[in-house]
Amino acid sequence: MTLMLLGVVVGCGGALEADRAADPSTSSTSTSTTAPSTTTDPPTTTTIAPPTATAPERIPPPEVVRGLRVSEIVAGDRERFDALLELADASVVNTLVFDTKTEAGHVLYESDVALANEIGAVRDVYDPTELLAAAREHDLYTITRIVTFEDDRWSNARPATSLEGTWMNAADRTNWSYPIDLAVESCSLGFDEIQFDYVRFPDGQAARRSDVPAAMDERTAVIAEFLETARASLAEEGCRTSAAVFGIITASATDEGIGQTVEALSGNVDALSPMLYPSHYGPGWIGFDDPNEHPGPVIAHALDSAAPDLAVGTRMQPWIQAFYYNGEQIRAQITEAEQREAGWMLWNYSGNYRSDWLPTS
Repeated sequence: MTLMLLGVVVGCGGALEADRAADPSTSSTSTSTTAPSTTTDPPTTTTIAPPTATAPERIPPPEVVRGLRVSEIVAGDRERFDALLELADASVVNTLVFDTKTEAGHVLYESDVALANEIGAVRDVYDPTELLAAAREHDLYTITRIVTFEDDRWSNARPATSLEGTWMNAADRTNWSYPIDLAVESCSLGFDEIQFDYVRFPDGQAARRSDVPAAMDERTAVIAEFLETARASLAEEGCRTSAAVFGIITASATDEGIGQTVEALSGNVDALSPMLYPSHYGPGWIGFDDPNEHPGPVIAHALDSAAPDLAVGTRMQPWIQAFYYNGEQIRAQITEAEQREAGWMLWNYSGNYRSDWLPTS
């Protein structure tokens, strides 16, 4: 079967732009070029604040994650955030997924990671301790999302260790300390799980213009080793680790050139989150002229395709599409995930969720 996709990025970034386009009330962000490095030195560390004297309170991971995305525009607006808490109370939602670092490279709280401040990445958008305390009062599990190897702030400040455009060079292990330091800090603030997004090599034009490792095994080994390293650091702090990956890799025979396969990565995380957005699949996918009109079957096919390669003990908790769609289409995706005992997280940048999208029991 030939794999076919639309000309948009199949990932949270592609969903971000599609989601923003669907909601005119939202808005957002460059380039630098390249002198890739492939040093194999171990990651160095940057300076972060010493850990607090007492470990933060944790919410145990749910058997099945049922989550809502809390984008920066929601986290920065307490009224909108409180509305999400009310929605969670009235539904099966048990998880909130925040952002720590965005696609633009912005860190959304007053971080003590020295490098984040040095490169001008810090934005005081929300207070994690305040919102996490509120989430715990509602018994909600919390995940924070760290955009990892795409980072406009870093690439402009560190062009010698970057690939094409806005991409950090994942093969340069000295680049690993920055996202891992942010992850450890996020864990110390009280998040229960750290999700690495854009944990890959670039695709498209950026890949063609970059010195990306030529062999699939080499690419996947780099990304798997990064996640293994990050997971070890986070386990010491009491946090679980997950990774958001391209949806297409659940059914692909290759890593799609980006260093991601279910088999290679799932053993290095506690949960894997393929980004399964039917609007991102092109004509002919699993026999549909327009896969966007068949949200349930698209989700079912992706999860069934991934199952044989998923590591034992690793949970499946996909991102599913909650933009462009009506309640029936969103519920169709949730139903397929639930039938397979997989978790699900709704991607909607605007935070405009409706109660009738969600199961009540």
